[in-house]
Amino acid sequence: MTRPVHPPTDPAEQPATYGEVFGVAEFRWLWLAQLGSVIGDQLARVALAVLVFDRTGSAGLSAVTYALTFLPDIVGGPLLSGLADRYPRRRVMICCDILRALLLAAMAIPGTSLWILCVLLVAVQLLASPFQSARAALLPSILTGDKFVLASSVTNITAQAAQLAGFVTGGTLVAAFGVEKALLADAATFALSVLLLKLGVRERPLPQSADARPGWWESLSAGAGLVWSDRRLRYLVALACVAGFYVSVEGLAAPYAAAVGGGPIAVGILLAANPAGQMVGMLLLTRAAPARRLTLMGPLAIGSCAPLIGCVVQPGLWATVVLWMLSGLCASYQLAASAAFVMNVPDAQRGQAFGLARTALIVSQGVGVLTAGAAADRWSPGLVVATAGIVGVLVAAGAAYGYAGATRQPA
Repeated sequence: MTRPVHPPTDPAEQPATYGEVFGVAEFRWLWLAQLGSVIGDQLARVALAVLVFDRTGSAGLSAVTYALTFLPDIVGGPLLSGLADRYPRRRVMICCDILRALLLAAMAIPGTSLWILCVLLVAVQLLASPFQSARAALLPSILTGDKFVLASSVTNITAQAAQLAGFVTGGTLVAAFGVEKALLADAATFALSVLLLKLGVRERPLPQSADARPGWWESLSAGAGLVWSDRRLRYLVALACVAGFYVSVEGLAAPYAAAVGGGPIAVGILLAANPAGQMVGMLLLTRAAPARRLTLMGPLAIGSCAPLIGCVVQPGLWATVVLWMLSGLCASYQLAASAAFVMNVPDAQRGQAFGLARTALIVSQGVGVLTAGAAADRWSPGLVVATAGIVGVLVAAGAAYGYAGATRQPA
């Protein structure tokens, strides 16, 4: 009996493998450079927060100093991300890390006033925006197709793991060697990133010529106009901003843990639930075919908020951990949304557009946490979490429906 002959599988529909991604030497060097930069960012935050507390004895000032490190992203995203479209991206990354290394070395000078330290730290964090935008714009030039999507997954997982490592390493270094030496070690991580970029990543010309290079305002307005005028990009940004609803639980971890009879350990477990779910979700999502990921993006966005509705009855600690992990598992849709956004933006505008989208994501998360915290002063934490879940489901459903409609029409 003759067996039926099946047509060969389209390679574009086959998911890439981690071996294929890490088999590209340039990506390995870029990944190592990212690892050093993210760890360095966290080291700076921890070291300065400890220094402020040691000098002032004020927990409030220490917390304000730590919160201050997140504000530059809101400014740097729109204003500085366009540098990645005006200058060669590898050069932008190298210059950012050289400046960060020098600024941190200056912060390590003994006796520097707290005001100067805070200004220097803000400058360090401002440079993170053009670095991240340049890296995001450069990555599709190194890896294409599904390899790029899988590389984005590796990048996201690495960022979360490196943040945790930065917290742990920062506290250990400060305890063992003091703040000044910890800041010098931090400067060394950025210097190492510069070396890795110089050795392993080749320079690429910009898509446009030097004569056609846009000015700062032209780059900013063109990036904003592109995102606003393209319905696909608008709805992808809206899908990304759904994070403002499911991330709001982070600001309620302490009161929620107290409400279910838990202590400080329970707070840590609750805070780890969503990121742990996201890491598992991204690993699973990358095993699906590329087209399937886009199909799953809308349902997963809805699923990132739906489990939170179960918190209305404030179930026990471990039941809540399961709900928050499920939320994080579905939040892996951000990987598909981010990859689709970058691939739908012309190469010449990727840096600026990515910076604007990243700023929208950060602002939505900050507003979500602040709103949930204020609401929890009047209502129970479980009710606030459930309300965030309900509103998030509605927003996610609207954004998913809009994106599906936009993809059926010419851009």
